[in-house]
Amino acid sequence: MEPGGATQVATAGGDGAVGVQIRQTRRLPDFLQSVNLKYVKLGYHYLISNLLTLCFVPLIFVTLIEASQMDLGDLRQLWLHLQYNLVSVIICSAFLVFGLTVYIMTRPRPVYLVDYSCYRAPDHLKAPFDRFLEHSRLTGDFDESSLEFQRKILERSGLGEDTYVPEAMHFIPPRPSMAAAREEAEQVMYGALDNLFANTNVKPKDIGILVVNCSLFNPTPSLSAMIVNKYKLRGNIRSFNLGGMGCSAGVIAIDLAKDLLQVHRNTYAVVVSTENITQNWYFGNKKSMLIPNCLFRVGGSAVLLSNKSVDRRRAKYRLVHVVRTHRGADDKAFRCVYQEQDDAGKTGVSLSKDLMAIAGGALKTNITTLGPIVLPISEQLLFFVTLLVKKLLNSNVKPYIPDFKLAFDHFCIHAGGRAVIDELEKNLQLLPIHVEASRMTLHRFGNTSSSSIWYELAYTEAKGRMRKGNRVWQIAFGSGFKCNSAVWEALRSVKPSPNGPWEDCIDKYPVTVIS
Repeated sequence: MEPGGATQVATAGGDGAVGVQIRQTRRLPDFLQSVNLKYVKLGYHYLISNLLTLCFVPLIFVTLIEASQMDLGDLRQLWLHLQYNLVSVIICSAFLVFGLTVYIMTRPRPVYLVDYSCYRAPDHLKAPFDRFLEHSRLTGDFDESSLEFQRKILERSGLGEDTYVPEAMHFIPPRPSMAAAREEAEQVMYGALDNLFANTNVKPKDIGILVVNCSLFNPTPSLSAMIVNKYKLRGNIRSFNLGGMGCSAGVIAIDLAKDLLQVHRNTYAVVVSTENITQNWYFGNKKSMLIPNCLFRVGGSAVLLSNKSVDRRRAKYRLVHVVRTHRGADDKAFRCVYQEQDDAGKTGVSLSKDLMAIAGGALKTNITTLGPIVLPISEQLLFFVTLLVKKLLNSNVKPYIPDFKLAFDHFCIHAGGRAVIDELEKNLQLLPIHVEASRMTLHRFGNTSSSSIWYELAYTEAKGRMRKGNRVWQIAFGSGFKCNSAVWEALRSVKPSPNGPWEDCIDKYPVTVIS
């Protein structure tokens, strides 16, 4: 083989004939150049990140040398100087104490994630592809074109054979009703909450704030009222019910709870995220409205947050940032995920063909805000210099894509579908291991809407990958159109909590998802 040539490889065809396959190889100089560039960038990153340290160390060293050369007379003279300026010293000290007091009183209180729980449905609710398609055929609501469309979507979706659909959808014909929808909501919410209370030993009466988000099912009394009634929560609880906010509502709920924990001292907040499928199954033949049937599955999560300083010792994570982006002012973005009736009067959620482009625009806006507060200064400088060159010298220069792998150790990308994960992996230049949690969550549980990012975090914990100081980026997309991010920092090496969603199957993952 020559350094810059090609290699001839003998191959046998299906009929036994031997052919020659040409395999291109990388030129050795190109390979060495890419390696050199990699280490140059790594060296640049460490140099810029530690620039202040490198500057201050010589300064401190010189100061220590000067101080060591001072004799007793110099020290006595310094003390006399301070005595003559006692009033100035006292005034400066008073201003310093006042400033520190104001800072301590006004700084944001830390918000701790004590623990969380994800609901795992019973096995009899599993919906393998064959059963799913057979039930769809037997309902008689779908024509052959729609059945074939659903089959293709399932095959390309990234979902596995063990996802769950609600009880009402297992009957022939299906039995969607208000009572069945309430039953699904109760099973998911109470299942997650029971496990959360058992794992944390927190009494329901200790909860001061409750936030529930479910986009499509909003009964009266509300879902939050159902939880208050079930667990006999106290009468002065601050409860909120978020509806119609899509798959990113889980991050919105966290943001709301965070703001409330800044106001109300020494209390707990519980955030429950779920979606309800029973009354929102589509029984028509409009292709864009059939996709949710193939992707959305049963799931939910319950998260316990605290602003108590004593909870830092047992908490898993600290909330670092929440960044929210709303593109609803744009008509295309507003209608790209839209609940409506088809021509036959059947209700469903329609997904626009422009969805991925709109999601990309929302992501760009979101990371433009998030980047400066999480990226190291080395990446910010590269981005700024590239932007400056593009504006002043050459408009054809490609914008620099910051390396978010330098800011985050783990990525929880909303498992909305294979295309969403593929697009973010490509645009953020992530490695397969960075999107593994998202792909495996989609495979095992499907799109569980706003709770999917918690199944992904549970996957990372179950794999034993979460170390003290690691940073996690949860990013979710939702109708409206919205892109929301939450950043968490691990306070310890986190182990999975008892009865986690991956407890019975983590050893099987990761699996190879067939294209």
